[in-house]
Amino acid sequence: MQALIVIAHHDPDSLTHALAREVAAGLASAGHGSEIADLAHEGFDPRFTLADHAVHRGLAAPTADVLREQARIDRADALVLVYPIYWWSLPALLKGWVDRVFSNGWAFDYQDGVVTKKLRAMKVHLVGVAGADNGIFERHGYGAAMRVQIEHGIFDYCGAEVLSSNLLDDSEGPNAALHLRTARALGEQLFMPAHRQIA
Repeated sequence: MQALIVIAHHDPDSLTHALAREVAAGLASAGHGSEIADLAHEGFDPRFTLADHAVHRGLAAPTADVLREQARIDRADALVLVYPIYWWSLPALLKGWVDRVFSNGWAFDYQDGVVTKKLRAMKVHLVGVAGADNGIFERHGYGAAMRVQIEHGIFDYCGAEVLSSNLLDDSEGPNAALHLRTARALGEQLFMPAHRQIA
């Protein structure tokens, strides 16, 4: 089995990158393959332009960079997003990747007020890296808001199934290294039949 691990962080020495490497190592130890899509390093342009709007309206084909990303996803058996949480959401780079890549005609079809979900075979795992602790997320409703926005608003809209959503909190605290074990375990268990959220 093959996983596409998407990283949206500008610093290659970040915890986000280290977590992605641990997910990949866990997959390898379980006999699976992975590809890491480092959006910042690869220079992916997250700006939704007039060309992307034309794709959305069914007036043009996707650009070459979007087609490359869609092909990467199509080759994978699972999609793993590893990202820092900025302002209780995805960072702009990753949000722009979703905006451009999960396009009308590929991720879904919208015609005459009817949505057809086209990514029903996609399995998704989310790894959000938060500076705040879990109590803050739950006390203020940020965790629920992110679940609605990301799990339901993006992936369910396209028919994809979110199999796990891991909030790795207090990432700047003294025990942040413990998250590396969680990431390794996620990789090891990613393709187990009963895999669900582990953290």
